[in-house]
Amino acid sequence: MTAQEMRGKGQLRIFASYYKPHWKLFALDMACALGVSAIDLAFPYASRLSLQKLLPQGLFAAFFAVMAIVAAAYVGKGVMYFIVTYWGHMMGVRIEADIREDLFAHLQELSFSFYDQNRTGQLMSRVTSDLFEISELAHHGPEDLFISCVTLIGAFCVMLTVRWELALIVFSAVPLFAVYTTIMRARMVKSSKQVKQTMAGINAELESSLSGMRTAKAFANEEAEIGKFALSNEKFRQAKRGHYRNMGFYMGGLEFTMGILPVLVITAGGALIMGGRLDYIDLVTFSLYVTTFITPLRKLSAFVEQFLNGMAGFSRFVELMTTQPEIVDAPDAQDLGPVTGDIELRDVSFRYHPAGEEVLRHISLKVPHGQTVAVVGPSGGGKSTICQLIPRFYDVTEGAVLIDGKDVRTLTQKSLRQAVGIVQQDVFLFAGTVFDNIAYGKPGATLEEVTEAARRAEILPEILAMPHGFDTYVGERGVMLSGGQKQRISIARIFLKDPPILILDEATSALDSVTEYHIQAAFDQLAQGRTTLIIAHRLSTIRSAGRIIVVDENHILEEGTHEELLALGGEYAALYHAQQAVKA
Repeated sequence: MTAQEMRGKGQLRIFASYYKPHWKLFALDMACALGVSAIDLAFPYASRLSLQKLLPQGLFAAFFAVMAIVAAAYVGKGVMYFIVTYWGHMMGVRIEADIREDLFAHLQELSFSFYDQNRTGQLMSRVTSDLFEISELAHHGPEDLFISCVTLIGAFCVMLTVRWELALIVFSAVPLFAVYTTIMRARMVKSSKQVKQTMAGINAELESSLSGMRTAKAFANEEAEIGKFALSNEKFRQAKRGHYRNMGFYMGGLEFTMGILPVLVITAGGALIMGGRLDYIDLVTFSLYVTTFITPLRKLSAFVEQFLNGMAGFSRFVELMTTQPEIVDAPDAQDLGPVTGDIELRDVSFRYHPAGEEVLRHISLKVPHGQTVAVVGPSGGGKSTICQLIPRFYDVTEGAVLIDGKDVRTLTQKSLRQAVGIVQQDVFLFAGTVFDNIAYGKPGATLEEVTEAARRAEILPEILAMPHGFDTYVGERGVMLSGGQKQRISIARIFLKDPPILILDEATSALDSVTEYHIQAAFDQLAQGRTTLIIAHRLSTIRSAGRIIVVDENHILEEGTHEELLALGGEYAALYHAQQAVKA
């Protein structure tokens, strides 16, 4: 089910919709559950029949036939329990997998701003531990509820035929159970949600600590990390304590109700026997049905806890699924189509948050197709933000960004981003092989294509020298490679993608001067006939740019060629001379 289909629907209706693709397994599970209930109900009746008629009348053959049927029924019950346990759990696993798939697909649709505001560990908790309890509820919930209701109703009907006074005593426990459960439910829902939230906090703290393990060790801050984790763990412990305290009150009241029932039945039955209105066989039969009656009540109590935990997780799932991405395709969005590569920023202003400061203020810029434009300036001046607006990672606050004269907000995100290749300053490599990470630029690429991309990125000799060549494992986030190798692999992705628009955000920042020179030559070749934007701190890498834009304090300060800006003697000249002085 998509996020759009979920909007406006109740949680139980959404939950029920996940059974539809697996209705055959669900029907099999319920049929077996019905069979189990029927067998449990039949045994006390068969016992009563044997004790009252078959044995006293000497019908021994019939007695052994009934017992054989009962034994066969219990063999069938064992088979049905296998089906319920195996296929029922498999149904729950399939539903869990469907939910996880929908959630992951929705996470792919959410905008950059969502990930700016949410920690990775908390999102991981929602995709993993929350969904496990949903799986358990999906399997056991309907099954336990169905078995309990069938058994309760069946047992009550049979007990009415034995002695209605005792049946009413037993059945009086049901409304008491319902009222007590309702009272405790609100407390347990609240505490269950709190446990989920604190568990997500632990996952977030764990993910952050493990990702930054090298930094922690570099600063000898292991104790500080242990302390931060201990705080989160203590919150979890307290949340669990409150949850189990509420559960303790609930289970204590339940056990009292379950325990007092046999006492009441024996007491009332004894009084009826004393008055000659009940015989011992009926009392024994009734006692067996009381046991049968208590079992579903216990199942219902387990169902309540399971329902609370599962729906707490499902509530968080629905909350995340109904979160709308800030960047969405317009209803009439069109594909970009054949790309010329003209870029225009028309009176653009931008802020990351509605109440935040403006990062860009009334910037206008035109980049004709095939031109290479460099954007320079001090950190925080808005250089990278300009490049993030072009592929529409964020939407402008005012003004418009246009590609080939088309407002990017009127285009499909997929077609727009397929036309733009980005090499970012913060290189991210997936935990896989070198081949996988380069081929990410063109899924389905051949070894020859990947090899050519690596050659053009000046990384091929180093790859071939690795233990397994292109099949070498790069580690988590590429930790087994040097900074320069990671950067060049990310550059190889762009060579493979071969887009009409290039954005190089500090693309050579991690390279030594010699390798940077070769890469720059490759970039110059790749940029021919394409529109290229270069974000750079090192001004030596942008001399060949057709135009240089100097951005500072949210707006464009200067614009021109390298020579023109040096002659102007402004901000660019100051930056250039400062870097030259550092080199000297």
